[in-house]
Amino acid sequence: MASTPPSDVVTVQRALLSVSDKRGLIELARGLAERNVALLASGGTRTALVAAGLQVTEVADYTGQPEILGGRVKTLHPKIHAGILARRNLPADLDTLAAADIDPIDLVVVNLYPFEETVANPSATFEDAVENIDIGGPSLIRAAAKNHAHVAVVTSPSQYDLLLKEMEAHGGTTGDFRRALALAAFNQTARYDTVIAAYLEQETCRVRDAGLFPPVLFARFLRESRLRYGENPHQRAAFYVDPGARGPNLCTASVLHGKELSYNNMLDLDSALRLIRLFAEPAACILKHNNPCGAALAADLATAFERAYEGDPVSAFGGIVGLNRPVDRATAQRMCQPGRFLEAILAPGFEPDALEWLTTTPSWKNSVRLIDLAEPIGPADPPPSGLDLRRIDGGLLAQSWDQLEPDPASGRLATQRAPTESEVRDLVFAWRVCSMVKSNAIVVARAGQLLGVGAGQMSRLDSVRIAVEKAGDRARGAVLASDAFFPFRDGPDVAAAAGITAIIQPGGSKRDDETIAACNEHGIAMMLTGRRHFRH
Repeated sequence: MASTPPSDVVTVQRALLSVSDKRGLIELARGLAERNVALLASGGTRTALVAAGLQVTEVADYTGQPEILGGRVKTLHPKIHAGILARRNLPADLDTLAAADIDPIDLVVVNLYPFEETVANPSATFEDAVENIDIGGPSLIRAAAKNHAHVAVVTSPSQYDLLLKEMEAHGGTTGDFRRALALAAFNQTARYDTVIAAYLEQETCRVRDAGLFPPVLFARFLRESRLRYGENPHQRAAFYVDPGARGPNLCTASVLHGKELSYNNMLDLDSALRLIRLFAEPAACILKHNNPCGAALAADLATAFERAYEGDPVSAFGGIVGLNRPVDRATAQRMCQPGRFLEAILAPGFEPDALEWLTTTPSWKNSVRLIDLAEPIGPADPPPSGLDLRRIDGGLLAQSWDQLEPDPASGRLATQRAPTESEVRDLVFAWRVCSMVKSNAIVVARAGQLLGVGAGQMSRLDSVRIAVEKAGDRARGAVLASDAFFPFRDGPDVAAAAGITAIIQPGGSKRDDETIAACNEHGIAMMLTGRRHFRH
């Protein structure tokens, strides 16, 4: 039994086309012409359609008003906007159109001047930006979207095929379809205005030397996907991308294999990326609950992964792996050893042999997520774009991103004994890892290998105890990093009892002298960086 067609179908008799992005334009216009739709177009859009052999009426010919002000005014005319805004169910509106010899317009196809692309170009001037602020386009889109009960509005080439299929299926556009297009249209103009406002805010702050934080903060993120759930199954979640992001990041990465990424996966993967890019040498890290439980350097990636896993094999089970080199077969084989299970692996590429091994060999082959960053990563990567944002109830906190010192070893030597060359290397390694641990953060490391972590404790002393306990006997001869100063000497005392030989910390406590004295008593070398790295 055939279904009853919707009662709110609007037959498209006349369409207005005015697009900056010409992708798919000719195919759409031909599809409309085949369905006996009269085409009305402005300027460059009409030129492109005529060149393709299509019959099109020029907007200026229809309105009787030529384009003026160098094209700034062309579609801003009552014959255009009345044709879009007229309510077909109101006889008075239709009488007004007839009296003024205005034809109803049933479809508006518009995309906007490329403002965002223009300002993304470093060589673009302020004048270039201003000239790419579209006026007529948003007006047409908003008019059509407001009158979506009678008019369909298309704002992206990605919608062209959907439109033609809708018309083929129903002989016109349905109310549900027009409403969905209107929502997309208002989202488009809202985003467009936000980008313009953000740019002008930035330029105003720059001219006034107002600093990093504008009086009004405009954030623009595009929904990439819905996630299965949030931190917990009862929470809903989605993934949004920053169109202005630079350098390797999760927004531009590709998921090559595995189950859908979860909210928690995304948090862990981002932390893994931010940690692993701190190292120029082959490096591997393993994260659990947004804290590193394993990290190591080596001459090759396979050895780096093995050393990272050995740092805490119990915690590494079900972990998120970050690697700063493409995964080769030797590394993949280490990952797939019996008894090992990994949730996700992030790397700047996967060699074919490694990809085959990871997707066919382990028992968890169907579930492991493989994320390809598709480009090299390292300390030279650009910093994250924009501000570091965090919601609180009733508001939003904004700060600049925490950037690690280029050379942590350049800090002040506070103790009588200076660290050895090998201790300096380990102190730098430990300091980098410590910057990605939840505060209060303590890290124990030796020979480029993470041995113990104390994370998220209310007492720094408890973090020290946990870290050295995790390290066990391996703490003897190891170094220790603390993300903030020691408020008392008890932390270094516990570290010394475990066999720690060198410490790196910011300093700045009113009891620094006591901490330094404790290190001197124990023969511990201590560097003060002068800069803390809390991670709440």
